[in-house]
Amino acid sequence: MISTTVAAHPATVTALRRMYPLRPRQPLCAPIFTAATRQCMATAKPSVTNALANLSVESAPAALPKLSFPILVNSCTGKMGKAVAEAAVSAGLQLVPVSFSAIEVPDRKIEICDREIFIHDPSESEKILPTIVKEYPNVIVVDYTVPDAVNANAELYCKFGLPFVMGTTGGNRQLLHKTVHDANIYAVISPQMGKQVVAFLAAMEIMSEQFPGAFSGYKLEVMESHQATKLDISGTAKAVISCFQKLGVSFDMNEVKQVRDPEEQVTLVGVPEEHLGGHAFHMYHLTSPDGTVSFEFQHNVCGRSIYAEGTVDAAMFLYTKIQSGASKKLYDMIDVLREGNMR
Repeated sequence: MISTTVAAHPATVTALRRMYPLRPRQPLCAPIFTAATRQCMATAKPSVTNALANLSVESAPAALPKLSFPILVNSCTGKMGKAVAEAAVSAGLQLVPVSFSAIEVPDRKIEICDREIFIHDPSESEKILPTIVKEYPNVIVVDYTVPDAVNANAELYCKFGLPFVMGTTGGNRQLLHKTVHDANIYAVISPQMGKQVVAFLAAMEIMSEQFPGAFSGYKLEVMESHQATKLDISGTAKAVISCFQKLGVSFDMNEVKQVRDPEEQVTLVGVPEEHLGGHAFHMYHLTSPDGTVSFEFQHNVCGRSIYAEGTVDAAMFLYTKIQSGASKKLYDMIDVLREGNMR
């Protein structure tokens, strides 16, 4: 990772570095997702292409089946929910024109990809969801609400037999898994929906299982920066820290340095100003007991496309498991990655 020089007043930088000693790094930005209809231009096939096209169907590799099923995004009024709804439409899924949110919007409806989505207060969900189940029997719910609603929402989905993808972090995760298990409902639950970040998490899990205690005695520093509206500690950070703990590192979650101030995010962390409203920068710094050895792990994301696309892949994965009658009901993004049939 290439080091970055931050242009700021020396006194400001010194003060911030005392607070957060981790060194800034060059951000790796993922482009913000925008839904767009793909248009195919008609072009004349070269002779080689014509020859290949005339080969028998058996000689060509089998294409993945095109999936189309109803998906209800709860809640579309949030930036993450909106990004997922746009990604779902782009993937050819049927966006259910209903969502739940306590946020007031004009006429109680919003428009996503030329589709009107009617917004209902969460208190109306028990009255409306039975109708959704009846009209859209194959519907899958995607949850991007707030941490405090995670467990109550999961209980609600289980009550009505609604398979769901839980993208919201926070809540009582142990209770969440128990609720789904007891209800025998299909679900994908993961603290991280970005496929590439999940692959990194999988590598960390393998390392912690194969080499327990490898970092015994090492000091761990963790700094994570997210948009100011994210209230809780990142679920991804918690998962990575758990791996380091298995590797022998002593660390308390209260030691995580959460950066939510925009000025610090720009000057200290190196977040581009245009992505202050949506980013995830994580740094994990390990130092040996005598200070002679250090390791640093970092993953930076700008925008929400990586999570939106991963969430849609998770919903598609869950749909295929339901259709095949899979005996296993509860999955995570590692399961989605192992399946390999992602776009």
